[in-house]
Amino acid sequence: MKISPVFRAGLGTALGVALADQATKWWILEVVMRPPRIIEVTGFFNLLVGWNRGISFGMFNWDSAFNTWVLPLIALAIVAVLAVWLRRAERLWLGLAIGLVIGGAIGNVIDRVLRPQHAVADFLDFHVAGYHWPAFNLADTAITVGAVLLVLDSLFARPEKHKFEGGEETDEG
Repeated sequence: MKISPVFRAGLGTALGVALADQATKWWILEVVMRPPRIIEVTGFFNLLVGWNRGISFGMFNWDSAFNTWVLPLIALAIVAVLAVWLRRAERLWLGLAIGLVIGGAIGNVIDRVLRPQHAVADFLDFHVAGYHWPAFNLADTAITVGAVLLVLDSLFARPEKHKFEGGEETDEG
């Protein structure tokens, strides 16, 4: 079975994102935040340590078996579906977008399964006028950017041209 360049690029992106995510979390938790504190980087950005047991934006952020085991299983099921989509992808941007989401999801699953807190480590804290956006990490950023690219691809990608037996091209969408 031949592996397409798009599939290879998507898998490489996923691996790179997962590794970079884990490396940044290790660096923040083991080097920068010893001792844990809030580091004001600018007037609108801090580094801190937060633990998210829930999903995006801290929803369902409670300590339970559901969060510890069911959320990672759901994430892995989504990764499996995305991997099938990636295998069928023909456009490089689509493959890269899917790879970003897969890599981010795997990075966060690693946290939930391997960290003693069974939670995702978040450390990027943006704020304005006393309002703080929910803290996030590199994996969350990759998932968000990948999802935006997927939406843009679905809105603006041109339909594939296919040849019929008679040699004529037609648009399929």
